[in-house]
Parts: sequence; structure tokens; C-alpha cells
Amino acid sequence: MVSIIIPLYNKSATIERAIRSVLKQTVTDFELLVVDNGSTDGGAGVVQTIEDGRIRLISHPDRGVSKARNRGIAEARSEWVTFLDADDEWEPTFLATCQRLGEEFPQCEVRATAYRRSYSDGRKQDIILAHCPVDRDFVMDNYFEVASHSDPPFCSISVMIRKEALLAVGGFPDGIHQGEDLLTWARLASRYKIAYCREPQSIFHTGESTSMDAPRRLPAYDDPVGRGLEALYAQTPELMGLGHYIAQWHKMRASIYLRLPGMSRHCRQEIATSQRWHKNRRLCIYKLLSYLPYALRMRLLHTIAK
Repeated sequence: MVSIIIPLYNKSATIERAIRSVLKQTVTDFELLVVDNGSTDGGAGVVQTIEDGRIRLISHPDRGVSKARNRGIAEARSEWVTFLDADDEWEPTFLATCQRLGEEFPQCEVRATAYRRSYSDGRKQDIILAHCPVDRDFVMDNYFEVASHSDPPFCSISVMIRKEALLAVGGFPDGIHQGEDLLTWARLASRYKIAYCREPQSIFHTGESTSMDAPRRLPAYDDPVGRGLEALYAQTPELMGLGHYIAQWHKMRASIYLRLPGMSRHCRQEIATSQRWHKNRRLCIYKLLSYLPYALRMRLLHTIAK
């Protein structure tokens, strides 16, 4: 059996789609824990209308996705846990793929697959991967190198983890509202082997029409994820690609600030931090764009994206 955890906070419009994608799995031996994280839009009521004995609705009024996931982990009855966000969905073979990875690579505490992004205009886009095999399942023993040259190789909706390993790295960090899962994956990758399938098995709904739209959330100014990654580097500086990975984290933050009005100074600060960890010529373009008026900058970014 596997325990599936869905954090729910004000996603009444999409939670049924997420649950239906779980109920369509070709593997049927699971429990589904929906952790209602203080929703006020009737999402819990939607869950209660779906009749299936494998579903448990857990009320957890403390807000924050990390707290909800950690509550689900604590309640999980299986030694393996996996996660699905309330506005995303799985392909019917996600669980079966993770099961196959476990049979192929029993030494791995983490099983993960690629995923695809779905934009609000209907487009779907597979993630870009580099520095890994193209046509077979494999053990990803160079996680930070892959992640530094690619899209994040897996995310919270495309991974299955042995519960004991997840607890050993502290679960998901509380009080972090963006990138909390990236820090968890980094901690897991520093200690455990990862079995990986390149075939996308989950769909991440971005809520944006393009990757160059203005972001919906501001990065945390105090950057707890960046601090956590630097602490990990201090403990394990020998990890291949970790410094480059930290640089990419700050590049991502620079990209977000670049697409927000009035944040040019923060963008340049993130560029400087990224360059200290790993030199990247592309960031020179970001820096030039940061000095342009916001409307012109966004027009140029959309032109580049096309």
C-alpha cells in the first residue's frame, strides 16, 4: 500500500479533478489523505461528496502547505508516501510507474518521474532534462548536476518517498511558502539514491499562460531556502553540482523579480549572489533588462519567450 497526501486550501474548483485522477490509477492499493488546511471555500464539502472508502479527510486548521504535508506524513499508514497538490493531477499510471521503479531499483529510497506543465491557454509542455539517459529508467546519482542544467527533474506531485527517509531529513520545512519542496528534495538527494523515469506521469497546472507572465507570488525576502541550501553545502561541499544548483536558485529568484514591477534592485541583488556561486553569461542579459522600464521589459521578455 502507498499513502497519498493532498494538502487542500481553497481549491474547491479543482480538488475533485485531483482526486478523480487518483481514483483512476491502475494501482488500487492506496489510502488517500486529504488534509484540509483551513479552507473557507467549501473544498472539504467537495471531498465529502466523493464516496470511496480509501479517502480520509483530515481537518488541520494551521495554514501552510508544509504543515499540511507533515500532518499527512504523520497520519500515513504506509511506509511509502507520495503527494498531489489539489490543483494538479496524475496520469493513470503514476503509481504503477513508481511501483516499477521500486522493483527495478530496490536500493532507492526515492522514486520520481518527469512531469509536464499545463498552461492556462491549454498548452502542455514536458520538462527539459539534461545530463541523464534519454530512453530508460535509471538511478539519478547526479541530482544537482541534472537540476542545474534542466528544469527541476521532479516536483511535489511526481515523487514517492520512503516515509522513514522523509522523516530523517525533517519532512517539509515549516514557515516557507515558496520552494519548500526544493529544499526537501535537496536534503533527500544529499543522502539517498533516486530511481527515475523520464516519462511524464503527472500534470502541473501553472495557472499562467506563459513562463514569462508576472508571477503570482513574491519570493521570500529573507530567502530561507537559499540559507538552507548554503547550510547543506557547508555540511557536504563535496556534492557534485551543489554550488551550481545554489546559483540556479538565485537565478530563478532574479527571474521572478525581473517580471515584477518595482523589483529591479532585488533582481540585481539575486544576480550578484548567483554569480558568486557560478558564473552565467545569461544573467548579464537579466541585469540589462532590469534597468529598462517595466512595460518595455515585459514586452521584450514575451518576445524572447516566443
